[in-house]
Amino acid sequence: MEAMAKARYVRVTPQKARRVVDLVRGKRAGDALAVLEFAPQAASEPVRKVVQSAIANARVKADQAGEAFDEREMVVSAAFVDEGPTMKRFRPRAQGRAARINKRTSHITVVVAPVPARAAATTSTTGRSS
Repeated sequence: MEAMAKARYVRVTPQKARRVVDLVRGKRAGDALAVLEFAPQAASEPVRKVVQSAIANARVKADQAGEAFDEREMVVSAAFVDEGPTMKRFRPRAQGRAARINKRTSHITVVVAPVPARAAATTSTTGRSS
């Protein structure tokens, strides 16, 4: 069962957040959380929270549907960062001028889904994916 989580208006630039999201796209949920836990980028914390939220949403959906839930079978099937609104600020510069400072925000979206049955069977029997 597929589940999604979004974090909107996160005060990190989309370019920096995309670097972190690219690390976890396609990984198993547990592996993604481990990578984000130790990633040195500041954007890894909000991305980790969104991944955890998506896993929790999947657990709730499975409970409501009466299905069995195993976190180890979940994969980050989609993860992307959209640009949020930009806060525009001004800083004084030399000779009475003003320079604009853009404080960018991000909308982080993560979708987790169970591993497809064929891929799960291939990995469990051979020990690696083909």
